[in-house]
Amino acid sequence: MVRRLFLAMAAAAAFSASAAVCVVALAFALYALVAPSVGQAGAAAIVAAAAALLIAAAALVMAASARGKRAAAQPVGGVRDRLIRFVREKPVMAVSAALGAGFLAVRNPLYLGAALRAFFEGREPPRR
Repeated sequence: MVRRLFLAMAAAAAFSASAAVCVVALAFALYALVAPSVGQAGAAAIVAAAAALLIAAAALVMAASARGKRAAAQPVGGVRDRLIRFVREKPVMAVSAALGAGFLAVRNPLYLGAALRAFFEGREPPRR
């Protein structure tokens, strides 16, 4: 299981590195395309403006997706229902919590009880 986790992390790092290489190559290509017509300074400004537009578009998409999902008020239900709903709504958080609980259980089983109590007691989210 740990080996698969490390392989997944290595794959994510390789994907990130290749994406960065592609972005740099596209920036050089845009610079080479517009440099003969507007000069070196103008080409650098156009590349910077394109990067700023790309970053702004990505920020708008992330902000819209963060705002878009509002959970409706659901009855609390039992422990099993809460666990299933938590795993469906936040799968990455659930996997992280499971890995953390596993490491805690291996190191000191008393900490596992405290972590489980903290999860099951819960608390209300802050109101805006």
